[in-house]
Amino acid sequence: MRYRQLGKTGLWVSVIGFGGIPIQRVDDQTAMQLVNRALNLGINFFDTARGYTDSEAKLGLVLRERQQEAIIATKSMARTREEMARDIEKSLRALGTEYIDLYQVHNVQHPSELEQVLKPGGAIEALLEAKKSGIIKHIGITSHIKELFKDALKTGFFETIQLPFNPIESDGIPEILDLAAAHGAGVIIMKPLAGGSIKNAALALKYILEYPVSTIIPGMDSLQQVEENASIGSWSDNLTPAEREMLNREIKEIGITFCRRCGYCRPCPQGIDIPLVFLLDGYYTRYGLTEWAKERYRGMKVQPDACTECKECEDKCPYNLPIHRMLVEARARLQ
Repeated sequence: MRYRQLGKTGLWVSVIGFGGIPIQRVDDQTAMQLVNRALNLGINFFDTARGYTDSEAKLGLVLRERQQEAIIATKSMARTREEMARDIEKSLRALGTEYIDLYQVHNVQHPSELEQVLKPGGAIEALLEAKKSGIIKHIGITSHIKELFKDALKTGFFETIQLPFNPIESDGIPEILDLAAAHGAGVIIMKPLAGGSIKNAALALKYILEYPVSTIIPGMDSLQQVEENASIGSWSDNLTPAEREMLNREIKEIGITFCRRCGYCRPCPQGIDIPLVFLLDGYYTRYGLTEWAKERYRGMKVQPDACTECKECEDKCPYNLPIHRMLVEARARLQ
């Protein structure tokens, strides 16, 4: 496993980290197997969040016993001092650890949110107090909106940034990486497979590692995924021309108007599971699993025809997707 420095934190992190979203889908025993195997293969960076239901608790089953081998990162959507202080304590209890290496302000999507975090009584006060007391070691910020990092990094409070980057979503990345380097900030990459749309994980991860990022955090919920992803962390070669062409062909087939399954469109006022609709549509259109996708679509509790076109989902989507139109198109294929 190769390691890179996480900006000015002084921490050395595995270039392949462990994304904590999918672990919600497995039982405790499987979660422990995954985390132990990841550590044994040299993965030392684990990223989770308050909002990932029991992800912190499942990671904590192992990490509280092997914390000296791990760098633990979690995050909270809290924007006020009181809410953030409460979430930090909840994270510590769930993980079962005495401290957390990196605590991040999660999913800041608008300048007004950043302003709220930074103003008197904002979340940054709780984070700075927690850092002073030693229960967190470093402070970071995550967003899907690259422009926000410019203002965030200028404050000097944030030692890391976390953002989506993959062979599809690469616009503006060099500028952000240069900015992070200028401020000594570590760079954590989420959505490396574009929310599961890119199937050739090895080539996508290899592509990202050509850039000066600190670590990539693909989600994992099977031992096979852990082992395959960890093996990529030992590669030092860039993509070959043949590999680059193979990756470019897949990217061209996917296009850019697709759901990354980030979940920020939720909750739908009508109860439509929007990411699930697009996931099933992807199986229908990209993998030829037409009957399988249709059967599961028919089993949904609320189908897209319940949409009232309120477009709340489109207002919340960080990728500005035309969700209503996409739901209409998916419904035409799947019903």
